[in-house]
Amino acid sequence: MLSQFSKSSYASIKSVPRMLTRLYSSEIPQFETFAVSMPKKNVFHVEMNRPKQLNTFSKNMWSEMKECFMSLSNNPECRVVVLSGRGKHFTGGIDFNSLIAEGNKISEIEDVGRRGRMFEKMIVKFQDGITALEDCVKPVLVVSHNACVGAGVDLITAADVRYCTQDAWFQVKEVDLGLAADVGTLQRLPKVIGNTSIARELCFTARKLQAKEALEIGLVSKIFPDQETAIKEVLEIAETIAKKSPVAVQNTKICMVYSQSRTTKDGLEHIKLVNQMALQSEDLRKAALAQATKTETEFENL
Repeated sequence: MLSQFSKSSYASIKSVPRMLTRLYSSEIPQFETFAVSMPKKNVFHVEMNRPKQLNTFSKNMWSEMKECFMSLSNNPECRVVVLSGRGKHFTGGIDFNSLIAEGNKISEIEDVGRRGRMFEKMIVKFQDGITALEDCVKPVLVVSHNACVGAGVDLITAADVRYCTQDAWFQVKEVDLGLAADVGTLQRLPKVIGNTSIARELCFTARKLQAKEALEIGLVSKIFPDQETAIKEVLEIAETIAKKSPVAVQNTKICMVYSQSRTTKDGLEHIKLVNQMALQSEDLRKAALAQATKTETEFENL
């Protein structure tokens, strides 16, 4: 969770021209800690935008994260989200100075019960920020480069698909700071990689996980040579998804998220209820016709 890197120069990916952004949408949300653009039709690119602070999670960033992904979840023009970080590192984890400041304020409360309630509220705020990626009904594709530490692992494990660069490394850092990770890694990482032994080793030892091993254990789907190439190719993958029926894609995510912590029987019951309505959508007819005639079709926003 704590960033341990010194300040250094960085090379940012070139921003998408505003004219291109306007071509597709007039509803681009604006944030202080996130830069949002629309480089392709129905594809939104969200970049963590604290490069001088190594994209560490400040108090404001936690709040804006939830606001950002909930706004995109509710935006009918958004069908897929690509998440990346500006600067040298994907993220150095939580902003330790911000965390200490919050902790000091809470410590001034004399009663232990009331202090505990304030810590609870702080933890819930952090958890809600990360879970916003999972609650967003649009698929979230994340691209990690260089360091992805502490809260960064919480973040990527809440995404739907993960990619990284050759120089990427991951670290569940919390035990080195004297605490247990509390915003999602302990719950999601074992499910993401499907191996509780490796997940527990990473969480107990706080060792660095290099890109090659991350691919081998299933944490990421693919490794790219550099960030520019990664973002370019992942945006193309996102574009492919965005061209498909948003009813089908979004219901697929909703059902997969619902089923990941439930029995197969419960998951089947859920998709049955969802498809009672979805099978009546015009998207089914349009998609079937396109497949039969080997032509492309366009679907309305959802």
